[in-house]
Amino acid sequence: MSGASRTAQSRQPLDEVMLAMDVVDTLRHQEKVVARELLSDTRDEELKKKLKRIYQAQGIEVSEQILAEGVQALREDRFSYRPPPPGISTRLARMYVSRGRWLPWAGGLVVLCLVVVFAYQVMVARPRAALPDQLQSRYELVLAKAASEAGKNAVETVYSQAENALKANDTAAMQQALSAFDELAQRLDTNYILRIVSRPGERSGVWRIPDINSSARNYYIIVEAIDDSGIAQQVAITSEETGEVETVDKWGIRVDEATFQAIAADKQDDGIIQNNVFGHKKRGYLKPQYLMPTPGGFITSW
Repeated sequence: MSGASRTAQSRQPLDEVMLAMDVVDTLRHQEKVVARELLSDTRDEELKKKLKRIYQAQGIEVSEQILAEGVQALREDRFSYRPPPPGISTRLARMYVSRGRWLPWAGGLVVLCLVVVFAYQVMVARPRAALPDQLQSRYELVLAKAASEAGKNAVETVYSQAENALKANDTAAMQQALSAFDELAQRLDTNYILRIVSRPGERSGVWRIPDINSSARNYYIIVEAIDDSGIAQQVAITSEETGEVETVDKWGIRVDEATFQAIAADKQDDGIIQNNVFGHKKRGYLKPQYLMPTPGGFITSW
């Protein structure tokens, strides 16, 4: 007989294997029988008889060999599922099997992280990285606008603050310096005349009695800032009465009594103030140049 024939005969038919597996399964479902009958090897025959009766009741003929193999397989714990030992491979396999549950959430989380990173780059990182160059260019631009020593000194003061902010890597302070440069640039760019208000129904001047000296009077001439187009401009003014900065289109400039009376007489003559230009704020300068004497000091309400 050839080797191939012997190999074929040594192989157990598939139906016998399936039957042996069924025997083992039946034994597992008969837990009380198994627990009692397998206490001793001498009682294997009794267990085989009981199993044979079970299958005969179902109309199934089972050979002694199959029964013996089933009992032996149960002893050896064959044909039973043994979970794989825990490990990375097992976890990865379980994650792959359950991907339908967690993959959408994971994908959403990844997208959210990408959005957060992109927003941070666009709204925080890039603007912060651009601040040093912006401060330098803004400094050079505003310094070129300044036509007076006072204006240049103001620009240099802000630049010194910007340098300190850069050394300290203080983003908030750098942004404040940028805002200060912008404010200076706006003030330097403005060009207007200070015209004394003389319209019908409006006051051209007022006087106040100071709280600390009831026998004295403070005199003020009411002016407005008129640009090259003839439009009144809003100007930030610090009131000496309240100490607060207000943005107004008319305010009072403090003058001496002689100047106040001269302007009053000019208006009383024909209702028109002929000499109505109090000063001129030129482009490149921070403060107006006054054409009439004033000790300084402003009011914003009367």
